[in-house]
Order: sequence, then structure tokens, then C-alpha cells
Amino acid sequence: MPLEPNAIRPLFPALAQEVAGQPAIFFDGPGGTQVPQMVIDAIGAYLARDNANTHGAFLTSQRTDATIAAAHAAMADLLGCAPDEVFFGQNMTSLTFALSRAIGRELQPGDEIVVTRLDHDANVAPWRVLSERGVVIREVDIDPEDCTLDMADMATKIGARTKLVAVGYASNAVGTINDVRQVVSWAHQVGAIVFVDAVHYAPHGPIDVKALDCDFLACSVYKFFGPHVGVMYGKREHLQSLQPYKVRPASDTVPERWMTGTQNHEGLAGVVAAVNYLASLGQPAPDRRTALVTALERIAHYERSLAVQLIEGLLAIPGLTFYGIREPERFAWRTPTVSFRLANLSPRIVAEKLAERGIFVWDGNYYALSLSERLGVEKLGGMVRVGLVHYNTADEVERFLTVLRELTTI
Repeated sequence: MPLEPNAIRPLFPALAQEVAGQPAIFFDGPGGTQVPQMVIDAIGAYLARDNANTHGAFLTSQRTDATIAAAHAAMADLLGCAPDEVFFGQNMTSLTFALSRAIGRELQPGDEIVVTRLDHDANVAPWRVLSERGVVIREVDIDPEDCTLDMADMATKIGARTKLVAVGYASNAVGTINDVRQVVSWAHQVGAIVFVDAVHYAPHGPIDVKALDCDFLACSVYKFFGPHVGVMYGKREHLQSLQPYKVRPASDTVPERWMTGTQNHEGLAGVVAAVNYLASLGQPAPDRRTALVTALERIAHYERSLAVQLIEGLLAIPGLTFYGIREPERFAWRTPTVSFRLANLSPRIVAEKLAERGIFVWDGNYYALSLSERLGVEKLGGMVRVGLVHYNTADEVERFLTVLRELTTI
């Protein structure tokens, strides 16, 4: 069954907004998507009737405990793991810093960590700080022609002293999907663990952490139609053996030992609703996991058609420099997120001109600092980023391209 965006759009209240008499176009998805009404309702319902702290003898506390358990079960279905292999926190960045500190306890001077120039800095900086302990940081280069990882360089960087490899599932700046399974295979051959940043990939395709065999994987519910909640998957043996930083009275069971302080309980109610929204796009199905996989496969198919339209249109614009994979036959290795520059206008001016027409895009480096520096655009204001998700339409893409063509004549 194909995805029907015109049936989906009314579920998202934000999409009804107008700017200067025109419907707003939300091409800002990589920084955070809009949310369906059912997520808004779930958050409000929790605050209206269930708001309490955990493990109390009274009704609202018991409801909160049930909300937390439901969030673990929902994310386990989304990622293909067990509920106790998932834990939550403020955001992916905070969770990664906390995990890096725990892993750092196990490392010795001269141990090596591999990072990449393609990643968001949330999957670089938390590992770089371990150089304070004498850990050696090795950085994998990219091919600037299509903004893909240099896999030959990756193979040489992973060696006998490698203890951890940090890699993105997909680039939040240029959309490249990495060959994570190959990276995991190389890392495990030398006994290293693998941390995968799946924040950008999660809204665009199904994830199966067991098939990937990664050791840790992080994502953010805010990027797939939910509230501001960070999520981390970890293999149970790692969650049990590593020592997290936590207060003394906190539980030492998995996964509670990794969830420091009081959680964002209303956010976790929204997590359940966001996962259930995605599952609704994969019906009919015998269970939620199957529905989620089906939904995300449908989303990927639909978004690929939008990516073809968007990228073909961008490549036809004179004076536009495009970054990333551009050949349709390779689009299985990219998300519908693109970055570009115009010869006559800075990225900020382009974003402002588009915003005046009600088209929301990002400019700058989007925290993919190493990539922006490698491409030589960091001191030039970075790039313009357009990120599509499944509530976007072909008509919106065409309107955007029309406005962009007008800007090239300024």
C-alpha cells in the first residue's frame, strides 16, 4: 500500500499554518519534525491525570510506572530489541556524553577510538574528550565528491588498538547512509565496540539493531514526530558490565541504572504515541514491530520519489553547488536531506529569503562541523539544508524549486 501524504497531513496541526498568505512548508525536519495530534494529546493526558514521580504506592505514581514501561516497550519494537536494552535521557548528545564517560573508565592511554568527518559533533565531541585520558582519536576521511565515507580509510583506521568506532547511520547534513554493517564487522574483528548515531536515519527507514549487531545506537524522538526525548539502545551485557555515573540510592538494575534523575514522564507518554503513530502507517499487521517495519519501508519508498524530484530540480539551477549523492540509482544510500550553496547569496540570506515566502530550511553547519570544515564552507557560512519527511509533498517541492530559481536572479 502506498503512503498517502494528503491523508496524513491533517493529523499534524502545525502544517495548517500560513506565512504571508501561503501555506508554510516545513523542510526543517532534520532539526526536528512536527508532531501529530495524538502525540500532543498523549502528553496533555499524562499531565492532566497521571503526573507523579515513580515507584509510589498511590495511583498516579503507578500510572507513571506504567507509562515508563510502555515507552521502553514501544522503543524496543521500533529498534528491534528487548525493552530493558533501551534507556532514555534529555537528548542524544547528553546520553552520549554520559556513556562516553562510563566507557572511558575502561580505557587506557594509547587505546584508540575511531570517529568520522561525516558525523554530527554529538558523535565526535563525546569521544574526543577521552583524549584527556590518553586515548588516541583517529578520524576517518570522506570523499568530497559525493560526501560518502572513505571506507578504505576506515579499514586502515580500525586496528589492534581500536576500542570503539563511532559512526553515523546517516549524515544529518547531506543525507548519506553509511554501510554500518561493514563497519561493525571490521570493528568486531578486532574486539572493538560500535556506537551508531541513528538520530537522522530514524524517521526515514526501519532499524534492526540485532541485525546490525551494533553495541550501542542512539536516536532522538524529536526527529521522528515526537517530543524532546533522547533514546539509547545498548546490548544488555554492556549495560550490565559498564559502570554509569549515578546517585547512590538509584537502582542498579538494567536499564534503570543508566537513567539518571527523574525522567521526562510526559515526554515518555509522547514517545509511546509517536511510535504508535508510525505503526498506524504500517497497518494491517499482526504486531507493532511488523507494522513499524512496514510503515518505515513505505516512508522510504515515498521519500525517495520526493528526493528524485528535489535533487533533479536543484541540479538544473545555474550557480548551485550540490553536496552529496546525486545519482538516482544510488538513492538507497541517502535520505531525502540535501545541502547546497548558491553562487550569488550566502546560506543565511537564502534561508531568510525562503522564510519570507513561508519555506523553512536550515543554514550553517547543523553541528556537522567536521564535514563543513572538510568541504571548505565553514568560514563561508556553511550550506543551505533542505530536509524532507513523509508529510511533505511533491507540490511543496515544486514551489520551493520555483522560489529558489527566482533567488538566483537577485
